[in-house]
Amino acid sequence: MSGSWSKLQKALSFRQPKSSPENASSDPKSPPSSRLPSAASSSTFSRFSRSFSSTSRSSKRTCAICLGSMKPGNGQAIFTAECVHSFHFSCIANSVKHGNYLCPICRCKWKEIPLMSSFSTDANTNNAGRTRVSPLEDNSLDNIPLVPPPVSLPLPEPLHFSDDEPLPSITVDQTPSPSTIHPEAVVLKAFPEYSAVAASGTMSRFAVLVGVRAPPLAEDARHQERAPIDLITVLDISGSMAGSKLTLLKQAVCFVIDNLGPSDRLAIVTFSSGAQRNFPLRRMTEQGRREAAQAVNAISANGGTNIVEGLKKGVRVLEERRERNPVASIVLLSDGRDTYNCDNANQRRSPRYRRSTNAASGPDFLNLLPSSICPRNREALAAGQLPTFHVHTFGFGLDHDSSAMHAISDASGGTFSFIETVGTVQDAFAMCIGGLLSVVAQELKLTVRSASRGVDIVSIPSGRYASEISEQGNQGVINIGNLYADEEKEFLVYLSVPSAEIEQSAAKTSLLQITCSYKNTTSEEMVSVEGETVEIRRPPVLSPTDVIISREVDRQINRLAVAETIAEAQQLAEMGNLEGAQAVLTNRRATLLSSVSSQAGDALCSWLDTELTEIRERMASRERYEQTGRAYVLSGLSSHSWQRATTRGNTTTQIILQGGSSSNSGATIYETPSMVNMISKSQNLSLVNRADQVPRQNKTCNLPPPPS
Repeated sequence: MSGSWSKLQKALSFRQPKSSPENASSDPKSPPSSRLPSAASSSTFSRFSRSFSSTSRSSKRTCAICLGSMKPGNGQAIFTAECVHSFHFSCIANSVKHGNYLCPICRCKWKEIPLMSSFSTDANTNNAGRTRVSPLEDNSLDNIPLVPPPVSLPLPEPLHFSDDEPLPSITVDQTPSPSTIHPEAVVLKAFPEYSAVAASGTMSRFAVLVGVRAPPLAEDARHQERAPIDLITVLDISGSMAGSKLTLLKQAVCFVIDNLGPSDRLAIVTFSSGAQRNFPLRRMTEQGRREAAQAVNAISANGGTNIVEGLKKGVRVLEERRERNPVASIVLLSDGRDTYNCDNANQRRSPRYRRSTNAASGPDFLNLLPSSICPRNREALAAGQLPTFHVHTFGFGLDHDSSAMHAISDASGGTFSFIETVGTVQDAFAMCIGGLLSVVAQELKLTVRSASRGVDIVSIPSGRYASEISEQGNQGVINIGNLYADEEKEFLVYLSVPSAEIEQSAAKTSLLQITCSYKNTTSEEMVSVEGETVEIRRPPVLSPTDVIISREVDRQINRLAVAETIAEAQQLAEMGNLEGAQAVLTNRRATLLSSVSSQAGDALCSWLDTELTEIRERMASRERYEQTGRAYVLSGLSSHSWQRATTRGNTTTQIILQGGSSSNSGATIYETPSMVNMISKSQNLSLVNRADQVPRQNKTCNLPPPPS
């Protein structure tokens, strides 16, 4: 009994002041080697002792970082800090490596920290292979770089988020790169459905493919040669994110931080039952990256899921900033359903509710979102006056609300990605920022005009890009907005073509004049580009080659038809008609394989074939569709509607491992070189990290003094 009281008193000594002799109790039941507090505080001490004992036993059984068991004999080193809280050594050493020097449980500031160094057998290890605490003056630490001191704890949130770090001052570069001296322009292209139409014939729906391709980033491109970004990460840290999910999420966000430039700015918002801004909008200089990483690694998971509050706070950071970078985006990640902004929690959990949810219209809580990410909530007078911030959403795991995440991204102009397994979250983020960090053209508008009397524009299926036909069919405009480096957009413009004049049997008919305008991100000047006029021949009699459809047009017709079929199959699946959904997918696949472009071995058609087959397999049963099918389909529809790459399942891994083969990857149809390079960087880093996970010697060292 005496030994037990001794241990308890020693454990409490870091918080309890020593009692003076005159206030000591003479209770005969107390052990001779201990002194209890005075009678006035005995009840408080007793309650604290019981509470501490319970907490201590719980914390000693479970690592507070990974929530794994710390039972002795499991092959993992245990680190016990001076505040008596224990953790897996590898967990706490990794946390300290990122600048966390406070106890994750009691927030006590440590005087000694755990440090992992290369494995070796030296005097610092005893015969049992355990590591002893090494003081700072130990010579073995001379070559070990010390972790920089932590910044002070974040202050309470301000009333207004106008505390963003100022943008860097613009200076004249005396040694511009060749790409800034002679910047490349956006390239236009066009292909008619057929090269000729009989002079006496008419066409009520003649297709012309119109495309635009952004210039590449130069190999020696610097951050000044692209548009800098204000990026807000809105991260789900509810209780379901605890463990490996949160660990991998932190690694992914730190990867984003490491790849932002000094002109880019980042803010971090987290949400669970509520929402908070963990890190203000700061430039990602060396110091900014270090402090952002510290903020990320201080995050812990608990509570419910309040997506709406997280988005509201993220939007406030963008709306209330004093200065603005040219590009602004929000990245939202969640692994669950909003548990605070739906009408009935029991209804949400009902399988019938999930089957009847209309993925196109989205959840009811869209009405609660700010109008700057959900323009439909704007008043009529404000429409077009306020900016719209794109929200790129990431559904994490098998339990997220894919319908809600897709609806949020779709309303804001962003993309929805489905992260099927937790290990691919960093690659998914890499693909997204690979695009966001390569914007070379903004405010791009593609304009087509009728080039001949009687040639009218009938329709422009432009996906989710806004398009308008005016002047009684003589003009059409497609608002594309931002273009990533090397990114390409293709649209079909359907025309009505009248008969030709009879006097010239071999005459040509001019169909369209194509122009585009955009803002160059390097010079910030508006640029206009004119394309060649689209013409067709009008012979009196068509030759056999005249009736062969253009492969470029045919492949785009196939893409639009497949996207429409997937949307139809998704609606049938939501109504519970999986057999009908599979039937329309099978029929579309047969039509696709019989097309001219597919017969010619077109890579896009091969990819579309693979996509239809994969979706059909994920609709094989209600359970499979509920688990992964819905999210896979919605991420695909998001990709097709914006002609922009998204993560679908584990497809980012396939991109690199299969060399970017369009027939085997789920994202290669729209990916850009910048995206591929960023994914490759992420995967190479992951391979290096796995290779580094070998037995290493464990040490602790004192914190360096803070800089003066």
